[in-house]
Amino acid sequence: MNPALDADARTRVLLEAMTRDEKLALVFGYYSSDAPWKNFKRPAGGLEQSAGYVGGNSRLGIPALMETDAGTGVASQSGANPRLRTALPSNLAAAASWDPEVAYAGGRMIGNEARLSGFNVQLAGGINLLREPRNGRNFEYGGEDPLLAANIVAAQIRGIQSNHIISTIKHYALNDQETNRTTANVSIDGRSARMSDLLAFELAIGKSSPGAVMCAYNRVNGVYSCENEWLLNEVLKSDWGYRGFVMSDWGAVHSTIPAANAGLDQESGYPFDASPYFADALQEAVEDGYVTPARLDDMTARILRSMFVNGLFDEPLKAGDIDFPAHAEVSRAAAEGAMVLLENDHHLLPLAASVRSILIVGSHADEGVLSGGGSSQVYSVGGVALLERSVKGGLGPRIYFRSSPMQALAARTRARVTYDPGTDIKLAAKLARHSDVVIVFAHEWCTEGVDCTMRLDEEQDALIAALARVNSRTMVVLETGGPVLMPWVDKVAAVLEAWYPGSSGGDAIARVLTGEVNPSGRLPVTFPRSLEQLPRPHLDGFPEQRNARIAVDYNIEGAAVGYKWFDRRRLEPLYPFGHGLSYSRFELSGLGTDIGDKQLSVRFAVKNTGDRAGAYVAQVYVSPTGGPAATSWEAPKRLCGFQKVSLKPGESTDVSLAIEPRVLAVYDDAGKSWVIEDGDYDVSLSTDARHAVAHAKVHIPRQIIPRPAARAE
Repeated sequence: MNPALDADARTRVLLEAMTRDEKLALVFGYYSSDAPWKNFKRPAGGLEQSAGYVGGNSRLGIPALMETDAGTGVASQSGANPRLRTALPSNLAAAASWDPEVAYAGGRMIGNEARLSGFNVQLAGGINLLREPRNGRNFEYGGEDPLLAANIVAAQIRGIQSNHIISTIKHYALNDQETNRTTANVSIDGRSARMSDLLAFELAIGKSSPGAVMCAYNRVNGVYSCENEWLLNEVLKSDWGYRGFVMSDWGAVHSTIPAANAGLDQESGYPFDASPYFADALQEAVEDGYVTPARLDDMTARILRSMFVNGLFDEPLKAGDIDFPAHAEVSRAAAEGAMVLLENDHHLLPLAASVRSILIVGSHADEGVLSGGGSSQVYSVGGVALLERSVKGGLGPRIYFRSSPMQALAARTRARVTYDPGTDIKLAAKLARHSDVVIVFAHEWCTEGVDCTMRLDEEQDALIAALARVNSRTMVVLETGGPVLMPWVDKVAAVLEAWYPGSSGGDAIARVLTGEVNPSGRLPVTFPRSLEQLPRPHLDGFPEQRNARIAVDYNIEGAAVGYKWFDRRRLEPLYPFGHGLSYSRFELSGLGTDIGDKQLSVRFAVKNTGDRAGAYVAQVYVSPTGGPAATSWEAPKRLCGFQKVSLKPGESTDVSLAIEPRVLAVYDDAGKSWVIEDGDYDVSLSTDARHAVAHAKVHIPRQIIPRPAARAE
């Protein structure tokens, strides 16, 4: 308990004082809700309707681990008494902001609510790459590019852990679809994995030092993630020098001896697993020598060390009042910065003051905004506007937060605002004919446990097409967990992607529509024109057959995820990665490069040439033009840097970016190192992944990037 000692010294002292039984107690966690299917009752020390609990040790002053889902706020498991908390927009929306400061502020806010709610572990940090755009949990993750995802998710983790609590990073690894997620076997070569999904984890862990890594449900190259020696011991702990602990996802453990020896440090959420593998079975394995006492010490020490590093000993949990009004502003600002204006023909947006009548159609926009479903479900402090059960077969109900876009818009305009549910297309079309502007709120609900279709729910495509036929000033606001197909897109005047915008989402949407806020989000994912453009037009295993051992072949695209696949195959997407429009105009100029001490840096200027204040996301892509890299890269180009800048009309700013070396390199499996190949490279300053406005040539000498030392945190 001496804070003058460093975390390593404190861990050693505490470990020496612990008995074997006390160590075993720390590596086994419980679900903190009733599980009637296993005749399981919540542990007495755990908080009601929460995710997990690991008992403390009063003799030695070790605090209990009080665990809550997830990445958009303090979630509640199903039950009669959900805790009401602030909900951020989806994590994919955070990635759409391209703004680590916004992600940090959101993480800091939900971490504060977690702490004040009695939790010191937040099961956040979802960073599975958006390799499969139909993944039902894409809304929990950081998009399709490892650099963007790492920067956004790392900022969120830092924000959460600034509250003296532990954040996870998850789901390690390649857990990129929900269909048969617990039995699927993902095949991918090691080099491609290192240069895609694992690179996102590697960069984010290096930038944020999460206290725990949560291993995933799926198998990777034949071995379950939570007993995968290559993933846990070799890549994570040895190659990356990770010093925190590995905890399982709820129900992801399948063994005792293989899991413990492969690098799993803590079994979580029992009774989700078939057996309590890290309880009596682990004790027996240690006593018989199949798991060494040294390995049990390592498991225990990793947990204790993360607790010391993140202040769980020195900053004990205390009840306190949550500043919900201030937190609502954080959520609203996050939603505003994330919204992506995809289309704006004839400048329908922002809505003109001359508009006299607005018809709002669909998606319960008169009551609230949609949220993603599953274990991450937050019950918002503003209340639930609508709760629909037994939808799609996913986990949990479909919930709309009580933040009505219609009411918020009506409060900001003199126009007459009316609502129609859109269930009767003929009636909605009749109303549309007599309205100045029609705003269709369209949705696809995504949730944990089942994959999406990339199509709007119910008959919304037909509804949009019908309304656009009778009123050329029809626009669409999308509330989706990822990309969707848009067969009607050429017929509407504007499209705004609002994602799942959180518990202040209605106000945020209205402020963007009226021009109080200038949209500045950019797509963190490619929007395809059709399913045929995907590496797997038919989703492997879909529709799911329970317990089927399906094969998922990621060797098809390898490391060419998202826009890289489209570039490699020369496919034209509906909207490219990085796309987004503004109510203002911006000019990029002055592109230059420097190589100092073999480190590439890029400089340029951004100017707001429009008449509105706004924010712009400048994107830098790099392509090898000759030499070995031209054939060893997985795709023609990579995102290598970005910067979001806010500018007043006429204002300009200079930007300088230091390029992360690993996004210029290829992974050498044999040498276990990142190698930048000698050669000429094209640096492009771009508006999105498809449109460059300036190019610069640079020669980069060959270099081997040193392996990172184990982080001191």
